[in-house]
Amino acid sequence: MNKKFFAAAMAAVLGAASFTGCSDKSENKNSAGGEDGVFTIAYAPNESTDQSTSARNGLAKDLEELLGCEVEEIQASDYNAIIEALRTGKADMAYMGALAIALGVERADVEPIAMKAEDGDPDKAVYHSVLVAASSNSEINSIEDIKGCTMAFVDPDSTSGNLVPAAEIIKAFPDDALNSDKLHTNGDFFEAVSYSGSHQAGLQAVIKGDVDVVPISDQILASEIANGNASEDDVKIIHTSGAIPAEAMVVSADVNDETKAKLQEFLISYDNEEYFTDVIKKEGARFIECSVEDYADIVELNNIMNEE
Repeated sequence: MNKKFFAAAMAAVLGAASFTGCSDKSENKNSAGGEDGVFTIAYAPNESTDQSTSARNGLAKDLEELLGCEVEEIQASDYNAIIEALRTGKADMAYMGALAIALGVERADVEPIAMKAEDGDPDKAVYHSVLVAASSNSEINSIEDIKGCTMAFVDPDSTSGNLVPAAEIIKAFPDDALNSDKLHTNGDFFEAVSYSGSHQAGLQAVIKGDVDVVPISDQILASEIANGNASEDDVKIIHTSGAIPAEAMVVSADVNDETKAKLQEFLISYDNEEYFTDVIKKEGARFIECSVEDYADIVELNNIMNEE
């Protein structure tokens, strides 16, 4: 793919073994099920909703037929827990956002193999972070109105729930000499700052009036409205980011090359619409082949933010 992600935001911040079944282990890398004979997929809270359970189970059962072993799913508390599970062998594959992928490559040598794309089109393998406020809040109508408000980011390792909105806010307030630390310190730029733990929880917090503003993936917002968990009348979008490289399935460093190839082929040909609507949160999406190079701009943006 030939895309440019976050050029403006980055500039502003700068200015401021073989497959042998599921019970054997090859010399260097595990076969599909590793030592315990179980292949484990980790999901973050964003993909672990009531509507997603049966769809996730459907993919697990389809994978069992391919791999010839038990496939189980685990819900991690956050992206950091997913990375640790991949590093320690407690998970073999995971669905993660761009920043988590960048951190996973650094900390656990994970490898992205299939990314989400609307209609299976590589040019549409993007989404956006939006800042939302309650529709009833007449004082917040744009990103320029959020100074002094209460904010709930999603997770420190969330791309659209933390990294990107932080960069967008820094870009919007060039005279405030902002950096990541200031944005996440109570009483500095925001009156109070917290983490919601998931996009869905943040959305409900702003609807209930617990916080003034939250960032959320535009696709998760659309999914929550479509599933009846929120109404279009509840919130208003006050800012939309530039394009973000889409989430992807990654595999741990312990998955051998032949298993990895089987998984990639399975994912890019997977055609279960229920899974993409309810778990991946994008109706009509499909997986396409990807690599770590697709996330290079997010890696660079994260490095810039951490240097502040």
